[in-house]
Formats: sequence, C-alpha cells, structure tokens
Amino acid sequence: MSGRFVRSSKYRHVFGRPTRKEQCYDNLRISRNAWDTNLVKANPHYISVNWEASGGGAFAVIPIHERGRLPEHIPLFRGHTAVVLDTDWSPFKDSLIASGSDDGKAFLWSVPPDFKLRAEEGEELSDVTPVSKLTGHSRKVGHVLFNPAADGVLATSSGDYTIKIWDVEAGAPKLTLKHGDIVQGLSWSANGSLIATTSRDKKLRIWDVRQEKPAHVGPGHAGAKNSRVTWMGEHDRIATTGFSKMSDRQLGLWDVRKPDGPMNGFERLDSISGVCMPFWDEGTQCLYLAGKGDGNIRYFEYQNDKFEFLSEYKSSDPQRGVAFLPKRGVNVHENEVMRAFKTVNDSYIEPISFIVPRRAEVFQDDIYPPAVGLKPAMSKREWFDGEEGIPSKIDLAAIYAGEEPTDVPSDHKPPPRDPSPKAPSPTKKAPEPEMTPESTSVLKGPPPSMKEQTASIQDLASKFNDEEVASSDDESSFEEVSKPVDRSSQPHSATAPSPQSSQPAPTLRGLGDTLSSVKDKPDDFEKASQVAASQSTSSQIKSQAEPLSQSKPEPVAEQLPQSSRSVSGQQQQQPEVQASLAEIKSLLEQQGKTMRAQNETIGALTREVDQLRAKLGET
Repeated sequence: MSGRFVRSSKYRHVFGRPTRKEQCYDNLRISRNAWDTNLVKANPHYISVNWEASGGGAFAVIPIHERGRLPEHIPLFRGHTAVVLDTDWSPFKDSLIASGSDDGKAFLWSVPPDFKLRAEEGEELSDVTPVSKLTGHSRKVGHVLFNPAADGVLATSSGDYTIKIWDVEAGAPKLTLKHGDIVQGLSWSANGSLIATTSRDKKLRIWDVRQEKPAHVGPGHAGAKNSRVTWMGEHDRIATTGFSKMSDRQLGLWDVRKPDGPMNGFERLDSISGVCMPFWDEGTQCLYLAGKGDGNIRYFEYQNDKFEFLSEYKSSDPQRGVAFLPKRGVNVHENEVMRAFKTVNDSYIEPISFIVPRRAEVFQDDIYPPAVGLKPAMSKREWFDGEEGIPSKIDLAAIYAGEEPTDVPSDHKPPPRDPSPKAPSPTKKAPEPEMTPESTSVLKGPPPSMKEQTASIQDLASKFNDEEVASSDDESSFEEVSKPVDRSSQPHSATAPSPQSSQPAPTLRGLGDTLSSVKDKPDDFEKASQVAASQSTSSQIKSQAEPLSQSKPEPVAEQLPQSSRSVSGQQQQQPEVQASLAEIKSLLEQQGKTMRAQNETIGALTREVDQLRAKLGET
C-alpha cells in the first residue's frame, strides 16, 4: 500500500489575503520609467513610491495609515533634476530615507514630524527638500541600500560600473567597489561586512567591502535578462533569481563558502519574461518571489539546504513593483507573518497580508521569533574601523501586549526546525534476578490452565508404573508413560525383565497431544486425574525441582530379585492409592455438578434471548 508523505511545516498553510480597493492607497501616479527597480519601499510608518513628475524627479511618502483615495495634490519629496530610480529607508531611523536618481546623485531626506497628505481648509502643504546630497558618481544612481548592521552607512550603485560606500554624516564616499558592467542587484550580509552583487556581465560577485576587492567572482545566470540577489539573513547563503539561455526563470541557492556554482543546480520556475524579485524573511526562514508583469507571489521555506515550495498567491492584477514590510511592523494579533505592497496599474498600491491560520487568540511565539529592532550593532566609525556584529533584536510578544519592546541578545538565532523526529535514547533494562532452586519452587503468576493441569496429570500418572524410573533435571514435565502391566494376568514367578525393557524411554509431549498411552485403562487415568487435582501446583513444581539425589531410590538389586521388589512395592502403595482415588472421585463429582449448573444457566439465558428476539420480530 503506497501513501503520500507530507512534509511537516508550520507555514505549509500560509495564504495571501488581498485588500479591498477601498482600503488600498489609491489615486497615485507611479513612475513609468523603464529602469529595473522595485518602485516602492516600506517601513512600519511610511511607504515611499517613485512618482511620475514633471520638472525634475520626485517621489512620494505615504503614511501607512492613510488608506483610501488620496488627494489630487500631495506634498512630494523634490530635489533631483532627473527621474528618481530607487529609494531605501534607514533600518534604524524610520524617518530617514535615501534616494538615487538619473542625475547621478544620491540624496538623504528626513520626513517631518508633522508630515501629512491632506491639508486643512486654508492650509497649503509644501514639498520636502533633502537634508544631504551625496555626489561622486559620474552616471545615474540605480540602487541605494543602507547597511543593516551599522548606522549611517549607505551603498549606492551607478552606471559608471561602481558601488560607493558612504558615510552619510560626512557626505563623502569612503570605499569604492569596481565592477565590469552595470550592477543589476546588490544585497548586504546580516553583519554588514559583505555584499553580494549581480551585474550585466552575468557574473556573481561576493565582496569583502572594507578590503575593496571581491572574495569571489564566478558565473551566475546565463540568460541575457536582469538577475537579482538577496542575502539570506544570518545564514552564509544567498539566493539569486535570473534567466537561463532559453529565457526560463530560475532560482539559485549559493553557499558563500563554496560559491563556484549553485547548490543542487538552478531550479526552473516558469517561462514568464518578467524579472523575479526575491525577498527574504529571517523570522519564518521563507523566501518570497514576486514577478514583474504577473500578479503571482510564490513563497518557499528554506530547510535542509534547499527551498521547499509552500504555496503561491495568485492575482489577475499584474505588478511592476513590490515591497515587503519589516517584521516589527506586521500585525501579530492576526498571525500575519509578512505584508507586501504591490503596485497595480501604476495607479494604486495594494497591501497583501500573508497569514498563518490559527484559531488560538493568544500570542503565537513559535511563528514570531525575536526580530531586528531599531538599535544598530555599531556606529559608522566602528564599522569603517573593521568591526562587525548583528543588531540587537526585540521580543514581539511585548508588541502583542501593547508594551514597549524588550531587547533580546544580539546573538539570538532561530531554533532549528528539523521535522524529522529524534530516535529515543535506549533505556537500560534492569538486570534480571538470577534464578535459584529456591526461587523456582515458588509459582508467581496466574493459576494454571486446564492444559497445564492435564500435563501435570500425565506426569503424576507415572507414579503408578510397576518400575520407578529415575528422573533428571533436564526432563520435561510433559511425559508419556508406558502402559502399566496388568498384574492380575501375570504370575509372580515370572523372570526379571532385562534392563532395556524395565526402563522405557520417556516421550516428550505437548499440551495439545492426546493421552494414547493410557487409553486402555480409563479407570486408572480417572483416578490419577483426581489425585492431580487434589494436589496444589506449587507442591507439584517443588517436587519436580528436587535434586536427583533425593528422588532416586536406594539400590537394592543385591538383596531382592526384581519380581519381589515389584510385588512388595504394590502392597505398600495400595492403601495410599485407594485413598487418593477416593478423593479424586469426589472432586470430579463436584466438577460435574458445577458444569451441570452452568449448562442450566446457559439454557436459561438462551431462552431469554429467544423471547427477546420474538418480541422484536412482532414489533
């Protein structure tokens, strides 16, 4: 019989829940620029979106609670002289955001504390200006990305084939990573010491940032279209998405220590032409893949160095840009593990909640491990000096209770979720007590059954043989004895039998064998049965366990002939046998009365059952 094995996972039933149009961020003018970017970024308080503006580049910031249809005119973040290509929120300051533009500059912005989109009557809302300008690239800045461990460290990639590492407070680049072609994707490691990049030259690079040289350069996806990369949190693994030579979308898992090729090869996804955007969730150990030009979001669980497909969110509305919310911003009261924001028709943003279905109305600590908080692991000075570390984390249970988040050790790692059960440790058996002659003579257990009593009767019947047979410790208690000699038809002057005939070999018998050896003398067997029933089982076992020296008769062959010993033995045993037979007969009579009473009871019950059946048949 064959069966299907189902892998155990807490996230096997995660589903994506869309949002009604009335609760989306509507009436937007999202940029239609062809540059390959995610278009939107989000944190627990704000959403940034590249804006389609005239007279220079701009982007909009939307408070996350401002849902519904937005006003026709909202304050924008203006300052670039060309279209904005990418934005990124600081992981430690929710009001600080960086932007990169086609004008070759990167700007830093600060969201005002009283920032709002809807003006009151008679009030005019003004645009926001940058607080810092980072100049140094000679061509467009396509990507901006903050360091996830150090405060105030920013990476920017440009069309001049370089990545610059900035001290945002000083406003100057400190490090430069030179590539051979345009960078298409970049991602920091969790401790902020390494960067993984993909570029148009179809190579995957892993950079030791502070050494300003790559630790590895190797072939990536072979397709001509864009590829992306994401670092898988605190693991020494990275995930890439790209295309094959046949334009099939692929997913690759790489070991940073051995990045010569993807582990287990590239996994084919489909043949859709849109770029696949990867997003990693450290809390659930899941990878989300959102495709450009289609409305689907796949999610995989990372386990045993491979991606296990969980499910897929499907929608008929295609997306051009997608952003995921940091874990500290999800709704823990609804078991929401991730929340995505997708652009639809370049006119509105739709939130999608990924939920673990649970009935319990308490905090689910198994799906909410501690998440990265707002405290950096080090300052920018310490990072440029060569230090590294993991930022401290917060306990999401405090957020569930509405309290101030509490910190947990920064070296906290998610517990392994190996579904394979561990083999139980073998338990040592207690040493069995050594059997001694004294202990074997005591019966411990249930009363003997009828078959055991029958076997004991067979052994007891051997006492009525004409000759006594010496017993040994190795003989079985289930023996067949020879037919007793009828002394009434045998003269006393008969010659003594030979040793071979006087000592018949015992035959081993089982509990289910018939007593064919004594069927010719039913009276003797019935009497022997009465004697066996009158004796206790304990005494029988004790008598059988006695040493051979006690049960063996003394030799008297030199004093009397064999025939004389047999006659004298019968005369001595006759009174004892008669008394035993009388007692056995009385016991058998009692058993007969008991059986007759039981038969009468059975007959009465049978008649009563027949009456009940008759009554049921009438009704």
